[in-house]
Amino acid sequence: MPNKQHSTTITLPRGTLDLTYQTNAPTSNDDSKKDDGYQLEDLLGFAQRINPKRAFLFVSKVLGRHIPVAPCTMRHAFTDLANLVPSDLPEPILVIGMAETAVGLSAGVHQALQTPYPHALLLNSTRHAQHDDNSTDMLLTTFSEDHSHASQHLIYQSKDKVTQAQLLASKTLIMVDDEASTGNTCVNVVTALRHAGLTQLEQVHLTTLVDWSLDQENTDKTSDGMMPERMADRLVGIDFHRHHLLSGAWQWTDAANPEPITMPSVDTTEAGSQALGNTGNWGRLPTLDSTEGLANYLAKFQTAFKKFSGQENFNDAQLPQRILVLGSNEFVWLPFLLAEWLETHTQKQNSETTSVVNFSALTRSPIALGGAITTMLSFSDNYGLGMTNFAYNVKPNEWDLIVLCVETSADSVDDMWKGLDNVLVVGAAL
Repeated sequence: MPNKQHSTTITLPRGTLDLTYQTNAPTSNDDSKKDDGYQLEDLLGFAQRINPKRAFLFVSKVLGRHIPVAPCTMRHAFTDLANLVPSDLPEPILVIGMAETAVGLSAGVHQALQTPYPHALLLNSTRHAQHDDNSTDMLLTTFSEDHSHASQHLIYQSKDKVTQAQLLASKTLIMVDDEASTGNTCVNVVTALRHAGLTQLEQVHLTTLVDWSLDQENTDKTSDGMMPERMADRLVGIDFHRHHLLSGAWQWTDAANPEPITMPSVDTTEAGSQALGNTGNWGRLPTLDSTEGLANYLAKFQTAFKKFSGQENFNDAQLPQRILVLGSNEFVWLPFLLAEWLETHTQKQNSETTSVVNFSALTRSPIALGGAITTMLSFSDNYGLGMTNFAYNVKPNEWDLIVLCVETSADSVDDMWKGLDNVLVVGAAL
């Protein structure tokens, strides 16, 4: 089925966003998907950044970051995106995700890719320096995401010699992000990794939910999915491919007299005063298995819920019908897996009634109200960095239970959360 061309204009307070885009053919046989694949309205809303470097934001409807979404919807998107990646790539393979927005997406794509590539490594960038006394020695490289509210990223290496050797021997890099706007971040990542010792890279696959970088090239994509010559010139000696659920191009036009804005100070990669607990390795360090900490975290939730609800046996406990699970900043993968478990558990428990489990996350990203952002909660971060964090499109009184998941201690959360009687904070073991 040929891709369909579309265009639309989004009006925001500081200007207008003109989009031309095309929808892809279906990526699976899932009956819940439309015959012509994902549509723009399936994937995105739009909002205004509080950021002088870029005035607009593509707000994902399937990522579980700024808009609460059912875990099954997220899982479909993860799997559909992974299914676009070829199954005959040169190995070793490294899947790398971009903090903070795409660290759950990358883990989901990596998990799906473990069927064709059981030995693929997962590694996420981070903006949280580790508390380990040797953390500086563990740093593999850094890079910049130029348009971001927090531009600096850290990438750590492995303490395990075998894993580290495999990392440095990587032949294929699958870079996962929620969207690509110019391709610059991908170039910055690949350049940094090559300088850090990944000198055997043969292929790079930019794998995004939405790719808006098509207007950065002067020629059309070739039939085998290769990037055109212009991008190839930026990464000499590497075959460059891209995979996405929707693609297009954007053009931004400033309003005549845009209101000046002041962006909060969120661009730090320091370690906060709150210690990071033991949640296993879900990708901040290179890993083959991003789920190793799930059993312990699930047990911690069950223990906390019994105390919270006053029920002695979790297996006999009645879960509420409307549950929102919130990850926090980069700590989203284990909370997502918890939400997915709760979604299945509540459906079995409440088979004769309608139960709802959604997932979203706290973030340091400053976004203005309007468009896809209907509500905003602001509060102090739980890492002890002294910065403001946000939860978007979350109305606490709409949920019977909010499970707030943090990788610090439960006491580290802002008093705002402690003051809500329907919030259960699940912290990490320190």
